[in-house]
Amino acid sequence: MPVLNFRLPLIVALLSIACVVWFVLPATAQRLEAVTGETGRLPQLRALWNLALQQARPAPALDPQAVDATLLPENFFGVNTFLEQEVEPAKRERQLQMIRDAGFTFIRQQFPWADIEIHGPGDFEDRRNMQQGAIDAWAKYDNIVGLSERYGVAVLARLDAPPQWAHEGYADLGDFGPPARFERFAEYAGAVAARYKGRIRYYQVWNEPNIFPEWGNQRVNPEDYARLLCMAHDRIKAADPAAIVVAAALAPTVAQDGRDLSDLIFFQRMYAAGAGRCFDVAAAQGYGLFSGPGDTRLSPLETNVARHTLMRDIMVRSGDARKPMWLSEVNWNAVPDQPDKIAGVGRYGMVSLEDQARFVPQVIERARRDWPWVRAMSIWFFKPASDARANDSMYYFRMVEPDFTPLPLYESMKVFLRGR
Repeated sequence: MPVLNFRLPLIVALLSIACVVWFVLPATAQRLEAVTGETGRLPQLRALWNLALQQARPAPALDPQAVDATLLPENFFGVNTFLEQEVEPAKRERQLQMIRDAGFTFIRQQFPWADIEIHGPGDFEDRRNMQQGAIDAWAKYDNIVGLSERYGVAVLARLDAPPQWAHEGYADLGDFGPPARFERFAEYAGAVAARYKGRIRYYQVWNEPNIFPEWGNQRVNPEDYARLLCMAHDRIKAADPAAIVVAAALAPTVAQDGRDLSDLIFFQRMYAAGAGRCFDVAAAQGYGLFSGPGDTRLSPLETNVARHTLMRDIMVRSGDARKPMWLSEVNWNAVPDQPDKIAGVGRYGMVSLEDQARFVPQVIERARRDWPWVRAMSIWFFKPASDARANDSMYYFRMVEPDFTPLPLYESMKVFLRGR
């Protein structure tokens, strides 16, 4: 408290001066966007107050020089893909051509357990359409891996989405809940790593287990996720000792209602449960949400593009400073302002297509300048297979239309990455 008492008059004085300058010089409002991520005057004023109070709190422990730079390549920029949803192999290939041409070096591609080990343990046949006969469930993913190799694009395989048979015992969890027996998922993860040994190096175990519905119709459970992660890690490493295991990206949230849990609390409890030995790379989501790429505010009670810095603080204080971090999903939501037509408008914030195209390269530059522990970033997402979800705000994170028409974000990233 003495530190706060000493600093508070100085903080108030600096804030007062900043406000006067802000009102007198209109150009100051534009410059303040670079540190607040806000364009409006009132939001900037609120941001300035938050930044002033931030000076009274202990700075996060970041230890940027401790990061092991060998675990991930430098300039590792990627994009999330839904290649498994494309029925025609030619469309998968066209996506990878465009991804390569834009200058991306990897894709984050889901390998849904429910689409590979469909009918039971160790059963990798697809018999869902017996009019066509049984087919090899691996074939589609072999095609994706082969095309990625052809175009020189690495693969981060996201492993999750259990089949229905794996939920036996508590099937009320829904499609996204963890399996009844965690060892079944670990066996699946090991099977993927064994099949693609030497071809896929990066494996991510689950996605956003700290929010509904990604951990099913139940309370989230950091300790259970830590156990699942460790079991999968051991199987993957046994199949391919050179594999890099990435922890699940945690969703940015301040909730503590059991259904959803703050990413910071969830991450701390993962460490307490022993998860630190079970991943090579930590992961967060890098959404801008309700402010721009310059937002420097740090608060456990706010979500913005810099929130992962607080996760880095947990890593350092847990003795894990050498591990890098991956921002698995990065973007701003360019949803049309049509509240009667699109579900969830404003849920993730709202920007124009032009601002989206401007913000993403800016946050990549910021990561290179300010966040040396962030060794890889992947945009959410490249292309939907169809416009079936065009009435959902999630659809409007896309870079390319279903018919392959590039949007401004694709063009801006192509200029940005090719100009590096």
